[in-house]
Amino acid sequence: MLRNLNNNTNNIRIKLKKGDWEIEVECPEDKIDEVIPKILSAIPVQQQIATKENIRKGTTCKDLLVQLWKEKWFSQERSLFEVDEELQRRGYHYDRSAIAHALTDLVREGILTRTGTPRSYKYSQKYPPE
Repeated sequence: MLRNLNNNTNNIRIKLKKGDWEIEVECPEDKIDEVIPKILSAIPVQQQIATKENIRKGTTCKDLLVQLWKEKWFSQERSLFEVDEELQRRGYHYDRSAIAHALTDLVREGILTRTGTPRSYKYSQKYPPE
């Protein structure tokens, strides 16, 4: 994300956010194309690397949800929004409909239970992992 946070015409202040990192930098406007790639290349991208490795291993959204269950993350009721936020925090970006389908599969398999009404379901573990 790029935003001009400074009204000074000589320099521009930019806020960069990548993963868990957030950086502000100030530089002359004509140097932006040079400065930003240097900054971004210095930020660890462990989340992206993990995502690429898991794609190669065939990790699916459902696999990630089972992992959350194994970690007892579903010991508390969680909404679709909360599940999506947790996956994003871990570096996985799935469409919410894909997450909802995977959650429904886990409910059908008896791993999770669901309470509430459509569009406001809460998911929790039906039984603890072994």
